[in-house]
Amino acid sequence: MLGLMAARQAGLDDPARLRRAERTRRVLSLELNKDRDVERIHGSGINTLDIEPVEGRYMLSGGSDGVIVLYDLENLSRKPNYTCKALFSVGRSHPDVHKFSVETVQWYPHDTGMFTSSSFDKTLKIWDTNTLQPADIFHFEGTVYSHHMSPVATKHCLIAGHRQEVLAVSWSPRHEYVLATGSADGRVKLWDVRRASGCLSTLDQYNGEKSKASSEAANTAHNGRVNGLCYTNDGLHLLTIGTDDRMRLWNSSTGENTLVNYGKVCNESRKGLKFAISCGCNPEFAFVPYGSTIAVYTVFTGELITMLRGHYSTVNCCVFQPHFQELYTGSKDCNILAWIPAPREPVSDDISEKSLPQHHVNPAYEDAWSSSDDEG
Repeated sequence: MLGLMAARQAGLDDPARLRRAERTRRVLSLELNKDRDVERIHGSGINTLDIEPVEGRYMLSGGSDGVIVLYDLENLSRKPNYTCKALFSVGRSHPDVHKFSVETVQWYPHDTGMFTSSSFDKTLKIWDTNTLQPADIFHFEGTVYSHHMSPVATKHCLIAGHRQEVLAVSWSPRHEYVLATGSADGRVKLWDVRRASGCLSTLDQYNGEKSKASSEAANTAHNGRVNGLCYTNDGLHLLTIGTDDRMRLWNSSTGENTLVNYGKVCNESRKGLKFAISCGCNPEFAFVPYGSTIAVYTVFTGELITMLRGHYSTVNCCVFQPHFQELYTGSKDCNILAWIPAPREPVSDDISEKSLPQHHVNPAYEDAWSSSDDEG
């Protein structure tokens, strides 16, 4: 790290390289923060979390009791020990509270004035944050397991919501009209909402090699229910998880299964499973609920890095805060836990070019001065 800092200071290295290295170090040192609590409001399991992308300060949670809570994550007390307070909640006494379990909450991607929620009560609600009143309510014939708003759309404000057996949905962060969905039939489909036919492709775990697949497994992404999917931050890959205890990484452009082996990824959830992927690290990491723990994998090699332990019951959801490389997780134990990077050990301020590895020094910056006065 000292070498990277010196190289940046001397102008010998790209500053982005130091940022990636420090973000990666912080993610690899994540630990349960014993000094930071999240105020306990929910009386039953927590199904979904979302941190607004503008400031990274406010977090929404939705629970099995139908309650929605908004938290302020900033430490206003400036003390080492503090509690992330609930600013408000849509509790059981609220006239517009969801009747049944809230499965997904999401901030409007461009400001904190609006957020959305969907529930097993077959409704999707658009909320005005300031008045805490629903601006609109959509009623469906079937259960709404998941919904998602595009983080990059500039020409539409569509919300993708699926009913009955579609358990996971996500807009591409790269293409504003492209959408991925995961279903209980084991299929993952990519959609372009501009096309009349809609479906672009159905992902095939065998990459078209039908001789290796039974007729029942052909054109399926998993041999079980697909209840979780998440794009990488650049939108080039899609990570999916199924009740076949497998996680798969797909090239989102070609639809090819990259065949990364993550081993057995225990997944007993009968509904949507919310996992997260890091942002700005090298390599990138996936944070996956795994029973009462959170498994941390490298996305592109499949290596299991660590298991984060702290919850007393099944973990349902996690959300990554990219501004400070923090992780928040929600569980059936009614708790939200904060995982933060371990503090860095103190280092010497004496950083010079001598601390740089020799291969870091650009020959153009090497000292070519000669002490000979006779030259010329």
